[in-house]
Amino acid sequence: MSPPRLTGALRSFSNVSKQEDLTQDIYDLKTKCLKRQKIFAQDGLTWQKIVQFFTQHLEKNDQPAATHELKNILQAAKQIVSTDHGQDTIESAGVFLFKTFYNKDQIGHEETRAIKQMFGPFPASAAEASCAAVGRLVAQIGESQVDAFIQTQSSLKTVNRSSIFGRNIAFSFDTYVLDAQDPLPWSEETDTEQDLDFHSFLNNHVGERKAGSDRDDAYSAEELERRNADSSILRQEVEKYLDEGNMVSSSAEELSTSLFEMLASTRSDDELQNELFEFLGPQGFEMISKLLQRRSDIVDSLVSVPLDSRPHFTSGMRDESAKPTYGCQVTIHSEQEKQMMKIYRKEEKKERKREKRGDEGDTCENAFHFDPKDLRLQREQALLTARRSPVLGRHREYERIRYPHVYDSHAEAIKTSAFVGGSKMLLPEGIRRENNKMYEEVEIPPNEPMPIGFEEKPVHISELDEIGQVVFKGMKRLNRIQSIVFETAYNTNENLLICAPTGAGKTNIAMLTILHEIRQHLQPGGVIRKDQFKIVYVAPMKALAAEMTNYFSKRLEPLGIAVKELTGDMQLTKGEILRTQMLVTTPEKWDVVTRKSVGDVALSQIVRLLILDEVHLLHEDRGPVLESLVARTLRQVESTQSMIRILGLSATLPNYLDVASFLHVNPCIGLFYFDGRFRPVPLGQSFVGVKTTNKVQQLHDMEEVCYEKVLKQIKAGHQVMVFVHARNSTVRTAMSLIEMAKNRGELSFFQVDQGPDYGQCEKQVQRSRNKQVREIFPDGFGIHHAGMLRQDRTLVEHMFSRGYMKVLVCTATLAWGVNLPAHAVIIKGTNIYDAKRGALVDLGILDVMQIFGRAGRPQFDKYGEGTIITTHDKLSHYLTLLTQQNPIESQFQQSLADNLNAEIALGSVTNVDEAVRWLSYTYLYVRMRANPLAYGISHKAYQMDPQLELYRKELVVESGRKLDKARMIRFDERTGYFASTDLGRTASHFYIKYNTIETFNELFSAQKTEADILSIVSKAEEFEQVKVRDEELEELENLLCNFCELPATGGVENGYGKINILLQTYIGRGEVDSFSLISDLSYVAQNAARIVRALFEIALRKRWPAMTYRLLNLCKVIDKRLWGWAHPLRQFGTLPPSVLSRMEERNLTVDKLKDMGKDEIGHMLHHVNIGLKVKQCVHQIPAILMESVIQPITRTVLRVRLSITPDFRWNDQVHGSVGEPWWLWVEDPINDHIYHSEYFLLHKKQVVSGEPQQVVFTIPIFEPMPSQYYIRAVSDRWLGSEAVCIINFQHLILPERHPPHTELLDLQPLPVTALGNREYESLYKFTHFNPIQTQIFHTLYHTDTNVLLGAPTGSGKTIAAEMAIFRVFNKYPTSKVVYIAPLKALVRERIEDWKIRIEEKLGRKVVELTGDVTPDMRAIAQADLIVTTPEKWDGVSRSWQNRSYVQKVAILIIDEIHLLGEDRGPVLEVIVSRTNFISSHTSKKVRVVGLSTALANARDLADWLGIGQVGLFNFRPSVRPVPLEVHIQGFPGQHYCPRMASMNKPAFQAIRTHSPAKPVLIFVSSRRQTRLTALDLIAFLATEDDPKQWLHQDEREMDDIIGTIRESNLKLTLAFGIGMHHAGLHERDRKTVEELFVNCKIQVLIATSTLAWGVNFPAHLVIVKGTEYYDGKTRRYVDYPITDVLQMMGRAGRPQFDDQGKAVILVHDIKKDFYKKFLYEPFPVESSLLSVLSDHLNAEIAAGTVTSKQDAMDYITWTYFFRRLVMNPSYYNLDDISHETINKYLSNLVERSLRDLECSYCMEIQEDEQTIEPLTYGRISSYYYLKHQTIRMFKERLKPELPVQELLAILAHTKTHLLMQAHFSRAQLPCSDYGTDTKTVLDNAIRICQAMLDVVANEGWLVSALSICNLVQMIIQARWLHDSSLLTLPHFQKQDLYVFRRWSAKGVRGGGGYQGPIEELPELMAACNGKEDNFTSMVKEVLQPNQIYQQHKHSNKFQFSTH
Repeated sequence: MSPPRLTGALRSFSNVSKQEDLTQDIYDLKTKCLKRQKIFAQDGLTWQKIVQFFTQHLEKNDQPAATHELKNILQAAKQIVSTDHGQDTIESAGVFLFKTFYNKDQIGHEETRAIKQMFGPFPASAAEASCAAVGRLVAQIGESQVDAFIQTQSSLKTVNRSSIFGRNIAFSFDTYVLDAQDPLPWSEETDTEQDLDFHSFLNNHVGERKAGSDRDDAYSAEELERRNADSSILRQEVEKYLDEGNMVSSSAEELSTSLFEMLASTRSDDELQNELFEFLGPQGFEMISKLLQRRSDIVDSLVSVPLDSRPHFTSGMRDESAKPTYGCQVTIHSEQEKQMMKIYRKEEKKERKREKRGDEGDTCENAFHFDPKDLRLQREQALLTARRSPVLGRHREYERIRYPHVYDSHAEAIKTSAFVGGSKMLLPEGIRRENNKMYEEVEIPPNEPMPIGFEEKPVHISELDEIGQVVFKGMKRLNRIQSIVFETAYNTNENLLICAPTGAGKTNIAMLTILHEIRQHLQPGGVIRKDQFKIVYVAPMKALAAEMTNYFSKRLEPLGIAVKELTGDMQLTKGEILRTQMLVTTPEKWDVVTRKSVGDVALSQIVRLLILDEVHLLHEDRGPVLESLVARTLRQVESTQSMIRILGLSATLPNYLDVASFLHVNPCIGLFYFDGRFRPVPLGQSFVGVKTTNKVQQLHDMEEVCYEKVLKQIKAGHQVMVFVHARNSTVRTAMSLIEMAKNRGELSFFQVDQGPDYGQCEKQVQRSRNKQVREIFPDGFGIHHAGMLRQDRTLVEHMFSRGYMKVLVCTATLAWGVNLPAHAVIIKGTNIYDAKRGALVDLGILDVMQIFGRAGRPQFDKYGEGTIITTHDKLSHYLTLLTQQNPIESQFQQSLADNLNAEIALGSVTNVDEAVRWLSYTYLYVRMRANPLAYGISHKAYQMDPQLELYRKELVVESGRKLDKARMIRFDERTGYFASTDLGRTASHFYIKYNTIETFNELFSAQKTEADILSIVSKAEEFEQVKVRDEELEELENLLCNFCELPATGGVENGYGKINILLQTYIGRGEVDSFSLISDLSYVAQNAARIVRALFEIALRKRWPAMTYRLLNLCKVIDKRLWGWAHPLRQFGTLPPSVLSRMEERNLTVDKLKDMGKDEIGHMLHHVNIGLKVKQCVHQIPAILMESVIQPITRTVLRVRLSITPDFRWNDQVHGSVGEPWWLWVEDPINDHIYHSEYFLLHKKQVVSGEPQQVVFTIPIFEPMPSQYYIRAVSDRWLGSEAVCIINFQHLILPERHPPHTELLDLQPLPVTALGNREYESLYKFTHFNPIQTQIFHTLYHTDTNVLLGAPTGSGKTIAAEMAIFRVFNKYPTSKVVYIAPLKALVRERIEDWKIRIEEKLGRKVVELTGDVTPDMRAIAQADLIVTTPEKWDGVSRSWQNRSYVQKVAILIIDEIHLLGEDRGPVLEVIVSRTNFISSHTSKKVRVVGLSTALANARDLADWLGIGQVGLFNFRPSVRPVPLEVHIQGFPGQHYCPRMASMNKPAFQAIRTHSPAKPVLIFVSSRRQTRLTALDLIAFLATEDDPKQWLHQDEREMDDIIGTIRESNLKLTLAFGIGMHHAGLHERDRKTVEELFVNCKIQVLIATSTLAWGVNFPAHLVIVKGTEYYDGKTRRYVDYPITDVLQMMGRAGRPQFDDQGKAVILVHDIKKDFYKKFLYEPFPVESSLLSVLSDHLNAEIAAGTVTSKQDAMDYITWTYFFRRLVMNPSYYNLDDISHETINKYLSNLVERSLRDLECSYCMEIQEDEQTIEPLTYGRISSYYYLKHQTIRMFKERLKPELPVQELLAILAHTKTHLLMQAHFSRAQLPCSDYGTDTKTVLDNAIRICQAMLDVVANEGWLVSALSICNLVQMIIQARWLHDSSLLTLPHFQKQDLYVFRRWSAKGVRGGGGYQGPIEELPELMAACNGKEDNFTSMVKEVLQPNQIYQQHKHSNKFQFSTH
């Protein structure tokens, strides 16, 4: 295609380096403003002027009266026009009334008509009132003066009637309308578009030509004259045309400019003729012909100025010829050049500024420069390809690529040559325009539908699979759009973006993707795995969310998929969310849910499909929320490598490619764009702009236009919907339409043809409660808005759809909520009140589209019609919006700080780089790159930094600083790290804006009252936009008087005062009348509740008790809408108000009511029957009883055990079905401080059963001791429901101060040779002992004193133990050494070490004695060293009299003796006490050596162990061989699992910071946690450059190792260098992991806490992830013993490799202080013997050591418990430590314990009340190590003839029972944890069964005894009694037994005489007859040879037993 021919004249001017002519007069902003003010001054009569007039002309003292009258006039005007249109309207109505009445005495007929014509029907009273008021006013001044004033003002008016409207764009096809992103010409001061100034242009030319005429080649004078004449023809014509009164809007310059542009263009005369005609209208006919005749002259005269006569500039710019200011620039200006010009001008301006700053004289050499030749070439190229491709990529070149699914007629139009560049406002062809005095109308006809393509075929529902058919039941086939998208949506996992017109069926596309997701989770057999996926549908409005929930739940119900709505209105509990597969939610709500990540990790992690409806909202205020959601989701996809599909649905929008790239949609697969041609019913749109600027006139004109439009449709036989924007406007509009119809006599058109059931319908309507509906129905009108009753709305919808209403006037809620189409819709007025902004705003594009989407009824109409009636200045706005020409931009920048804070609080952004990366996932980033200028990025910056990294960093750092200043995060600029703070987390969770937090920081303090709090809340940024309108003042005054209980600061005049008043009105349940206040009220109520909650959290975190209490109450006050002093029973809706008021009068508090009977209450309230109801309600108010026990641990720390007993009746209607939430805190009333706070739930179960809940926590105490603390529990939901418990310190005795630690002396390290024995020396690899070992060597190796060694973990205590052992070997070779370690794992470790070093190298016998390994007596008797656990040794040494080897023990070494304080402590205590007891009886001293970590109260332990000054070594925790650095971090969150999940990212970072390449140990509390933590760490690694950085081994080798691993998760984690270690692993797997870790092949090991004790694997860094574990007994999470935490930390730092160790401890934030204290100062050890005293007494009684009560007392004095009782009496509930008190306390204790034992049949007390006699049961209990309660149960439940089943029931509770049965059935257990549990069960079961057997034998019951024997056999053989005994053979399972059954003796020689099939063992014996080959022949198909050999050996053993 050849380029259009250009005249040479035009072509010669494409030198773009256009200079600005500085001589011209620059229009700057100020002059414009002045000019505009001048115009306004001329602008007729306004209300302000009237007010001004009266204030000027009256005396001071008359003014108030006048002001009052003026107010009255406004009041009347308000009643006439109503408040929905804003104050301006009311004022201009006031002016109208004033003008109407100022010279009248009363209202005549004429006035009434004038008002009625202007405003429609009006209340007469208002008109009379205003008339009277005007009369009184005029009387004050005198009529003549007023008359003169009004005349002068009105005369002004007429001249200038429409001066204001020249600012609007006149639509023409090719005037250069400014680009949407260009700055408007009047908005940049110096950057004036010269093109608009025709005058100066001409002057330039003419003037400069004269200047040049003295040259040789200058034009001759006549020629110049002629040219001037030509150019002035244009000017004259234009002026003449304008004088005739055409085109009032334009000035001569503008018009000349436009015409010149047209004449100079390349069109032919014919084309021009048409265009000019359209442009100038019929009046300009002569002018057109004249201009066209002289066209070339005119153009030439202006353009072809000879080269050298062009203007020269000498203003310090470079002297280079410049083209005329004007000319070719307009004609064919490619987009590109226009952009260049703009940039060029900008840059030049900058340069000029820079010049001025620099050296004024310099010429500007480096000015921006374009090469004209290049540009000309480029332009030709551009014309050739007919493509717009600006260099700047402002509009991406969408057209280059043809995407398969994009049907975009606009883009295609752009490609064709007919498209003319300059113009941006591209209106479709066939457009009709009408322009008259009253309004301008643009009408766009409906599109032709898109022709069906040949590949397109509709998808029939019958072709889908079963699921599809079920869901789309009742539909025949999918529509066109759905069919085109079908393949991609239904059969792939691609992300999709679908842009299609409203009403095109996008919802079903969403349904297709939902079905695809469901099909992926379909098991064979048609079961859907519902727990594996969640689908989230994000809809922009609550109304829409509700509609979608209904639609999807109906459709998906047959599949059993639960769909729930999750919005501000519809909260779901956690359980409900878990049971739901699909959630429909709003962007904000989903943002909040995912922000809490922690709370709902489970939720957001299994989202598999995210559907975003109406994505084009990105450029509205709520856009940023969508951006942060998508960015979060995309990052989650990348970090967790999980598949989350995103489906974006949107209306048609121009830059769909940007949105596609933002949603990560592949444009060739997942992008579908359907333009208007795909609407199910094509839409014709018309836009009407009413021209007048007078507000009242506007309203009147709009009514007028609206009526015309309605009438036109009605005449054509269509129904119409008229949309207005306020509830009461519906009635007004309907009334005024009816009024107009009456006046014009056209009412008959509106009346309905009465069908058969019309009468029926009429009756229904007359029954309606709504007066207006009844009144207007007969005229064929209806109204509909959200304020009507549900049934009335349904009625109206029904009538309209039946056709009994021709016109329905409604608000936009109808378009959103109900699908009710009409042929035509009319939007009347586009101003809508927005509560959030507190002002009238333009109707959003979303609403307009939704409303237009209701036009055209799919089955009946060929097309629909949408009309929008707006003011003339908004016309272009809506035109561009609806013809989609503005690319949608991002609004993310304004809420960047808030969103950044949310990500930091979530933990997904932890430093600047991550934040920069996070920004790259936003739409902001996509648009910043596409359109940098709009986001303030200069072209140069963009070229330098095309990825915008620096710019993003700048944004992030700036936001980071802001947040840091507000204390919402801690931002370390040096390292770029962000750390979240409590304040920031609170802000994120409660969705509080940054500015609000700033306000809080400034105003919030601990001393504020309720009134202050309300005023702080009302100043929050969330309410910033709410304004006070004059018309509300009166009503607000009323509300202030009637409902405000607290003073409202700010009063009615201020915005925040208004918020305060509204909030208090809401609480007081006040009624509000005016529409704007109603919507403000609900806005305030919703937000205030959230903000007060946030303040409550902040106060709680700041630990201000009074404030916290106040705020929590205020939260409830707002939730319940009851003031705190109202009666608590008001919270029940069931009680009548009269009764409640009476209770308040009589002051009947809840407590009083609880004590009264129901009849008494009835009498008191004069309402006999109400008593029962009141009584029920009183008992349903949640109440609790609290009891506390305090135990001092040290002088500064108290442990509080709180038992909370519910004291109310549960009722599901009132309390729900889960639990009642409570807050609990401990406050110090004197210092006003909270020492501890937590949140707990009272579960329904607990309330119903009345069982108490235990809460244990520690709090600090200070000396001098305070008199008391309060524990306060306050219900989170109920007013008036709280409890207080006082902790009294009167009788508290603090424990003794602890003696100092042993100092580590500065000794010379001792060489190993000091042992003096070569054998011993050879056991050590080192040459010298470490300092601690050196200091204790002498005492241990050369003396026999008892020793207590307290030293930190890792300081070589085991070697100390070996010194003591060697001493025994040297001195007492025949004696035994007993080494007691607390865990089996530790015993194993010692055995493995010592078997080699002591048994093999020294030849001493080492024996293990634990529950797993019980050697025979001989082995024990011969052993030199017995390694055992406390329980086992206790069991053995109980009967020490008759076990000689117990008496041969010379030394007892107890490792980790500080465990005395834990739950297994009593056993250690008993062992030591017994040892001391034994040595006192056998007078043979047993040396005791205790090893422990550093202790606080070592002296007490030493005294108890009988150690003097010599044997006590208690070093400080700090004398570790490797120094340790500890970091403690607190994490918020009530729930355990989410809190653990939130620790993963910090754990990952700790590894990165502290130990990037050295080994790391992570301790977690459960096996499940090892797995979850490992998987999360892998996810974080995945985002790194080197995801396998923790694997320090060749990957191939690793793969081989992984091949041998059984556990599937472990296979995965090992590949990343992460090991897992817990008891549930297979032995071999565990060994492999240990090997790998010890040899540093894997860097990270995640282990359960047992590893800390069991295996000595030190690491450089230890992370303790969470310090509580789940305790199965009490079914809740309890803290690790502090010793465990110390032990874990002790694993940090490897003595050989590290110069320091690191420990990072991640704890629940409320425990942080506690750990801070005790990790550095050692923890005192208390005794826990009390709880199990009776069992230990029983053992001594059975053994015969205790025979009387006195013995028992003595026995107790041997214990450690007795020592501590004296040292820390309060801990054990002892009041004082006088002799008598202690005696009394102990004898009570002994009495109680003995009584318990007596009840358990274990012993009896003789007549003398002193002597004690042991009984058989006591002996059984002691021998089998059972608790006395168990024996009591056996005695009571065992009966003479019990079968096995019942025995099992006695033996075990549910879980144990199931595990045993699984064991008998050899069932496959679902997870390895059960295996470990089964092992524990079986370990104990046999012991317990033997005890049962003894009990039964003692009673002499044979049958039961046999049953028990059977049970024991079942346990040992792992089979049911009735199973075949063949199962006892090794390797045999049930399925293998067939080989024996089918065997028969035929053909076997020497079959031993047995013939038949083999069923049991004896038969097998007989058949094999001892021959191995017989056996082999039977089993060779099921077993391997080596197994057969084992089998045969095994079955031979039976030979003996069977013979």
